[in-house]
Amino acid sequence: MSSERQSASRERLDRIHITDLSVSGILGINPDERVNPQEILVNATLWADTRPASISDDIEDAVNYRTITKRLIAHIERGEPMLVERLVAELAEICFESDERIEAVEMTVEKPGALRHARSVGITIRRTRGDDDA
Repeated sequence: MSSERQSASRERLDRIHITDLSVSGILGINPDERVNPQEILVNATLWADTRPASISDDIEDAVNYRTITKRLIAHIERGEPMLVERLVAELAEICFESDERIEAVEMTVEKPGALRHARSVGITIRRTRGDDDA
């Protein structure tokens, strides 16, 4: 599908937001980061068509964001990636694996307090189902 068609298709989709999910986990390259869990802040936007659920009012027709959130938390708590780049990509992939109705994901992972004089440092990625790296 062309990028123009993908953009047009995504514009017709609804957005589900998971905002300020705070999880303690191992993330980083410094020796203390490899042994001391730290706060990891996650924000996600999931593009999906929510119209079937709005009509039926049935959870089976909805993207179950509670289930997705539980999977994100479990992954952060048990994983020990070195780089934010790896973690953010893994979390985006979990969203696609969790529900085939999710067409696109924008995912941000931040490490609050990781840099002196900065509240946080993080990375935001956008992935579309079917991308080579999604």
